[in-house]
Amino acid sequence: MSRRPGSVSSIDLNADLGEGVGDDAAMVEIVTSANVACGFHAGNPSDILATCRAAAAAGVRIGAQVSYPDRAGFGRRFLDIDAGDLIADLIYQIGALEAIARSVGAKVSYVKPHGALYNTIVHHEQQAQAVVTAIAAAGPGLAVMGLPGAEVIGRAERAGLPVILEAFADRAYRPDGTLVPRSEPGAVLSDSAEIAKRVVELTLDGRLTAIDGSSISVAAQSICLHGDTPGSVVHARAVRAALADADIAISAS
Repeated sequence: MSRRPGSVSSIDLNADLGEGVGDDAAMVEIVTSANVACGFHAGNPSDILATCRAAAAAGVRIGAQVSYPDRAGFGRRFLDIDAGDLIADLIYQIGALEAIARSVGAKVSYVKPHGALYNTIVHHEQQAQAVVTAIAAAGPGLAVMGLPGAEVIGRAERAGLPVILEAFADRAYRPDGTLVPRSEPGAVLSDSAEIAKRVVELTLDGRLTAIDGSSISVAAQSICLHGDTPGSVVHARAVRAALADADIAISAS
């Protein structure tokens, strides 16, 4: 399959790592960006250090996978948290990961909120602003990774922060471009061939098929491959092979 005229020539692949689930050693050899857990939803200092060391050795870009303080719920429960507390929590997480990354000769390049926080700031104005405020305060040049059209992305752009638009390889979409909640049937895809085909079509055409069968426009600079999805490494390898067959380079730049 050849790359079509006018289509993108490269795409970033990211995965959530350092959570203590999945095969991080295999995933870090496949992806070009690592969303490293910061301890609030998963991960511990030893695992986070090991993940950063592995990412640095593989030349993989490191991002802070920040979360609500919700280890019991794996960060997948909405918290009606005070904006000031959320800002402090996020600065704390980014700072801790930056110190660990620096200790292995790397750095934190971007921030990707995790789980419920990620989905909440698609629409929640107060929490979206808190995320932008925290990232701007944590350090110059940090990019914000999120869904195209999300409230947090618009606020980040207006604040002068770089953004990384993201799509998901193994998650179903609603017709409005948001993700189908994990609690609903069909929210997580399981067929490697289907996942790989969707990623190539998204990268070449900027479109995906939503759960209702409609075709939706999705702009993306990075594709998430969930490390905790059953069969995640098989899915990730299928995606990487399909992109190579389509003459699409995999790069974080």
